[in-house]
Amino acid sequence: MIARPPSIFSLILLPTLQCDADCEYCFEKKGAPPLRRDLLPEIFTKIFAFMDERNTHELHVNWQGGEILTLTPAWLEEARDLIQRTADTHRKQVKHFLQSNLIGYSPDWQPIITGMFGNSIGSSVDYPNRHRKVKGGAVKDFNSIWLERADAARNSGNHLGVIAVPSADTIEAGGETFYDHFTRILGISDFQLNTPFAGGFANTVKNGYPLDPERLGAFFTELVDVWMERGYSEGVRIGPFDQLLACFMDEPYQLPCIWHRNCTDNFICIHPEGHLAQCDCWVASYPEYRFGNIFENGSLAAILGASPARQRFLERPAEIIQHQDCIDCDFLGICHGGCPIRAYSVQGNLYDKDPYCPTYLAVFRHMGKVAARLAKGAGLEETGAAFPNRDDNMIEGIGLLSEG
Repeated sequence: MIARPPSIFSLILLPTLQCDADCEYCFEKKGAPPLRRDLLPEIFTKIFAFMDERNTHELHVNWQGGEILTLTPAWLEEARDLIQRTADTHRKQVKHFLQSNLIGYSPDWQPIITGMFGNSIGSSVDYPNRHRKVKGGAVKDFNSIWLERADAARNSGNHLGVIAVPSADTIEAGGETFYDHFTRILGISDFQLNTPFAGGFANTVKNGYPLDPERLGAFFTELVDVWMERGYSEGVRIGPFDQLLACFMDEPYQLPCIWHRNCTDNFICIHPEGHLAQCDCWVASYPEYRFGNIFENGSLAAILGASPARQRFLERPAEIIQHQDCIDCDFLGICHGGCPIRAYSVQGNLYDKDPYCPTYLAVFRHMGKVAARLAKGAGLEETGAAFPNRDDNMIEGIGLLSEG
């Protein structure tokens, strides 16, 4: 997920949980029927009314799954029109963002990707790929199909941003090899890394999560150094390091949702059957943490206000301050205790801090040093690098962020 001004609200919309991939670390429970398009006006009327109460004028709809491209271009086109007509009635602005594994990409999708998503696609690929598979196929099938579809999408004029989920083998390969694979072999200049977690049903792969946080932190800092030497000045973007660097340089920045003060503030997720939860990690994995259903009687604000599960999310920042050691951390104003789903999937407690805390600390400290060197080299005063406890921007959930 990325930072947005306070006048923006974000929706993670899961119109389907059907998927043509079979990733071993997937946290979603599949099987729900796709969302009925004729229900979209009811859903968005409630969302826009909620936005009116918050004096919010722009909605960002992050289309995720499942896999969006298991639907049809006609389904998306009609859905876009229904949403836009509802938005016009309520005098709201709407922007759409796409997250896709690209397995189903074909030229038939290009008009809707251009007209609805502005020729921008968020996708996912790992190195080395150990866990992403095509349904009924193998890892090698996913790799070859993904690259073929990615090349076709880029040749059609689309910008491609990529999420990578590291594994123990990624750490072993090292930052230089990882960077070389993405930039030179895949030709990707805009990618981010998400820490894996054991959400949803248990399996052998998830038993290896979380990864060793100290080793992962060392891998991240090595990757940062390679990026700074080879790609930073050339416009290569690696998240979340590029945004952390901007933060420490006292420039505009967009941190991911894992470091949001409280992720209940700015986004929500809707399941194909109308269930509400904080994000796709919760709504499709932990029914006990759903906030309610958008089709229940009453406004969205009333549904959310009556939810005991949402109340626990609202209480989390204070609980972390009272019961964790975060209060003594120099980076509390950036991290806020980390991601609740990563904490819950390991400790079974929403109020614990993120188990990747040592990873984040290593990255924060390293990025502060990098920012200080850049500031010194440019003859500037060290601005944000000297004040790591400052508060972060408002943050939303987006189509690039949730996987893994």
